[in-house]
Amino acid sequence: MPNSVYKVIELVGSSPESWEKAVANAVSRASKSLRDLRIAEVTKLDVHMKDGKIEAYRAKINVSFKFED
Repeated sequence: MPNSVYKVIELVGSSPESWEKAVANAVSRASKSLRDLRIAEVTKLDVHMKDGKIEAYRAKINVSFKFED
């Protein structure tokens, strides 16, 4: 991996089912427009609530991908 450069972006994924699926949704969507995804780091977990009930699990993640020549 000598002389490699990576870009890190922040994403927020959501799911009505779980934080794991929220992360998977964010990574899946990012992989449609970004190539060579390398690492996803979960930085924050929260939930969106309505009337005292969880409507959506949300995960903020940092995703890195390699710059191409």
